[in-house]
Amino acid sequence: MKFLAITLIVHRPDPVTGLRKSTQERFREVLDNAVLAEELGFDGFGVGERHEWPFISSSPTVVLSHIAALTRRIRLFTAVTTLSLLDPVRAYEDYATLDHLSGGRLDLIIGKGNGTAQRELFHVTPEDQWDRNAESYEVFRQLWRQDRVTAETRFRPPLKDAEVWPRPYQRPVRVWHGSATSRESVDLAARYGDPLFSANVTNPIEPYAELIRHYRERWEHYGHDPADIAVGAGTAGLLVTRTSQEARRIYRPVFEANLAFYKRAGLPVVFETLDDFVERSSALIGSPEQIVDKVHRYHEQFGHTVLHLHADAGGLTDTQHQDSLTLFQSEVAPVLRRTIPDPPFSWGPVLGEPAHA
Repeated sequence: MKFLAITLIVHRPDPVTGLRKSTQERFREVLDNAVLAEELGFDGFGVGERHEWPFISSSPTVVLSHIAALTRRIRLFTAVTTLSLLDPVRAYEDYATLDHLSGGRLDLIIGKGNGTAQRELFHVTPEDQWDRNAESYEVFRQLWRQDRVTAETRFRPPLKDAEVWPRPYQRPVRVWHGSATSRESVDLAARYGDPLFSANVTNPIEPYAELIRHYRERWEHYGHDPADIAVGAGTAGLLVTRTSQEARRIYRPVFEANLAFYKRAGLPVVFETLDDFVERSSALIGSPEQIVDKVHRYHEQFGHTVLHLHADAGGLTDTQHQDSLTLFQSEVAPVLRRTIPDPPFSWGPVLGEPAHA
């Protein structure tokens, strides 16, 4: 099993202390967390893309390029690239450049994105967002594989024998499809034989497991080998301590502050109590043995081989968060690496498919 640390670069007051870092301090924290993730042995570091409050992750290529300069080994993920909002030609140029600068350490997770404000900012409607996502991905995919591209498009000017530079380093870049609630992203991933990354954050396990089962069915429908399937899954929180009692004691003020925030904001509350959150959400809160057991239970439903954890403290103190990540890597990750397989492909740069005219 492989492990990612991921941030959406949320920029709101700390849920427990009520203090908010400056924008510059928040970006510096992201960079420091990426360096820490590499030092601790994480396999990847992901940066989201959102174009609305309370996020400041509108330029993931810029942030990941800086992280690429500070690190040497860790793979760089987007989480997610909102292709429904982007011109696929411009997105290709940015990510191909980043891929060269990082030495082929880039993986993309794409998706239509969530949020009414960012959709309105880019004049995308609920009716056309899925068509935009699919069209953008089809063009993006061709650009990465072909030296010249011709494409009849609805949502950007058509391309005729177009050349786009720089030409890619990875041939091609690996693209995962982010999946939260809909079958459209699952079907798109299965159609192209691409890996799937389940959000697995907001709800209990059942709706995510159902979408992954659908992905496997569609994968075979499109004629792909089931042995080539790769699934990743997110988590709703992380705190690893020596005992479950200590973990719940430390995490309780974080949970209660977040619960109060959701209620004030009028957001749906799925888990009303900390005990319910620990038991039925994907959050990994408890002793190393409890975390291992919970990941195995999710693996029985998902068959996932990649797991993402929160890169941010998110209400914990910096010391608590770093101690938790360290304990995860020293006592949880080695067990999961032994007992759950890796994805069915090399974790390094993808260099096997040359571009062609």
